[in-house]
Amino acid sequence: MRKTDKKIDNQIRQILTELCEDYFESVSGFKWLTHLVDYSNFPSSLKVICIFEQQSDIDQFLSFPTTANINQIQLLSVLNKKLTDVAIKIKKLDKLMQFDNEMSCLTEHNGNWANRLKTSY
Repeated sequence: MRKTDKKIDNQIRQILTELCEDYFESVSGFKWLTHLVDYSNFPSSLKVICIFEQQSDIDQFLSFPTTANINQIQLLSVLNKKLTDVAIKIKKLDKLMQFDNEMSCLTEHNGNWANRLKTSY
């Protein structure tokens, strides 16, 4: 990884840490965030994965009685603003976020997140 890539990666980690503390503190079932990126194709390759305890927590987070999912739209808006503040511009916000859960990782990959992320995303 180049020096500039490390700097960007640190900025992304800081943003995700802030997002965990500020946004997800009150979200039921939320556990943690991570990201994947191929810096040879940055920023379009950036993926942010929101990890919940179980699939029902994701379903609850993503469900809303309107056609537009308010939780997901709000999350993307907050994340986009934080990325823009550090000069990271994402063209396709709908491709940025992914959701996963700890129970699926446990049953499908024996709890090995490194292997799951490598093969699933």
